[in-house]
Amino acid sequence: MKRALTGADIFDGRHLHTGKVFLLDGGIFRGIVALDAVPADFEEEALPGGTILPGFVDLQVNGGGGVMFNDATSPDGLRVIAEAHATTGTRALLPTLITDTPARTRAAVDAVEAAIRDKIPGIIGIHLEGPHLSIARKGAHDPALIRPMTDADETFLLQTAQRLPNVMLTVAPENVTSAQIARLSQAGVIVSLGHTDCTMAEAEAAFDAGARCVTHLFNAMSQMGNREPGLVGATLDTAAISAGLIADDIHVHPASMRVALLSKQGPGTIFLVTDAMSTVGSDIRELKLNGRRILRQHGRLTLEDGTLAGADLELSRALSILVHKMGVPKEQAFAMATSSPAQVLSRPGMAGRFVENEAASAILLDDSLKYLRGL
Repeated sequence: MKRALTGADIFDGRHLHTGKVFLLDGGIFRGIVALDAVPADFEEEALPGGTILPGFVDLQVNGGGGVMFNDATSPDGLRVIAEAHATTGTRALLPTLITDTPARTRAAVDAVEAAIRDKIPGIIGIHLEGPHLSIARKGAHDPALIRPMTDADETFLLQTAQRLPNVMLTVAPENVTSAQIARLSQAGVIVSLGHTDCTMAEAEAAFDAGARCVTHLFNAMSQMGNREPGLVGATLDTAAISAGLIADDIHVHPASMRVALLSKQGPGTIFLVTDAMSTVGSDIRELKLNGRRILRQHGRLTLEDGTLAGADLELSRALSILVHKMGVPKEQAFAMATSSPAQVLSRPGMAGRFVENEAASAILLDDSLKYLRGL
């Protein structure tokens, strides 16, 4: 069916259009035109305001629908997770394995490879968050499983980069070498620094070796001080580096987020992630990670000792916080949930943008930025 969608603003991945018409031919995007330029064979469909934009892209998804990827490393588990996030507007995601055993890591890669082969909607690769992290900044990761990267680990990761279209790897410079980062990056692995107490000099050395991203900026990393800028300072000072941000008004203070957004220069960007656990699309009140209880209270997910353990967050709520609480322009905020994370990917495909004559995973937000439905 050829539809001319009217009445809503349109964000195409870069620019926000008002007073225009969005053309869809079945699931194929045919363009953004003026009302008087709608082709005669397109049927007008009036929308109740809001904004049309590409489906959200989330590079850090630990679970959803009551399922944690660490516990359900199978295509069926991935289908549940992806379907839960689809109900919130996410159309492309990296299922994220939190630090676990080598056997579980191998199973996770096998599961993602099978899910992509089976064309499970939304699964576009994997994010391995650990185990090569810093115990000093472990957060909710099990310290018993954190360890340096071995030659065998590196070989497995190089092979994984050949098997999957997108492989993101969070590491701490304390537990990997610059040579390892260089070889992994050259093979197409998206090396991201996180859960680290590194100095600015150590971060810059990792960036020079090929690391090009930072995992959940501000959280579980060395902070910016007056004489030692740490990873936060290195990220904001290095133009090419991108960084994920958990904008739930819990993990990072709005003032810190505002300063980071004002400071960051391109071509790297700050993009949104949910760091979502199994709570998305579920009413569960607690879950387990590596045998430890995680409690869900007042929008927070914490270990029993109060340590933050992932987030109880949807990207539409993060957008609302950015726009309505912090005053971030809609165009910038929308990019942070679509095209900015997509540009970090090795093989983004059509994720995070509209391309004429290509499939469009379009979604509709209402005027409050709440997700309404797919289009």
